[in-house]
Amino acid sequence: MDRTEKGALVVVNSVVFRSSGQNLTLPGTAIEMTSWIGEPLLLGLAALAVRSRVER
Repeated sequence: MDRTEKGALVVVNSVVFRSSGQNLTLPGTAIEMTSWIGEPLLLGLAALAVRSRVER
């Protein structure tokens, strides 16, 4: 991994995603970033589904 790519991963992990501090491989980093975005999205969709069932 070249220095630019490594630097970009460090910046993204520390600023945007606040990484767990573990040294992950590239696929592991991608999975972690996806889960940071996907988990709140799925929770929001679940809340909307529950709300629509309760309103009936």
